[in-house]
Amino acid sequence: MRRACSVAGIAGLPNRTLYSASKGAVAALTLAMAADHVREGIRANAVTPGTADTPWVRRLLYAAEDPETAASNLRARQPMGRLVTAAEVANAIAYLASPNSSSTTGTLLGVYGGVAGVRLS
Repeated sequence: MRRACSVAGIAGLPNRTLYSASKGAVAALTLAMAADHVREGIRANAVTPGTADTPWVRRLLYAAEDPETAASNLRARQPMGRLVTAAEVANAIAYLASPNSSSTTGTLLGVYGGVAGVRLS
């Protein structure tokens, strides 16, 4: 059996692990805070955005060998065929902070264009 490994692959594993652990921690913290403070009238929610069209993502795409193809491939991996906008994330945050969501607590509001649950054939 032949094995191959790259430095980037090794570095990517701890980075992915740390990233996933931090996302899981945010979810667990949100739920714990909601349970701890619901009787005080304090709500705890989180917005979980997907790949968003941000300056950071644009810099990554621009640094690719073929930026246009990289951007096209990234959009193609999104069920909606596009990246999430910063305004969409901000609108979700504004909703959760508003009186319109006064009965919402312990919610992880996904703003990710279907990435987590929509399966296209």
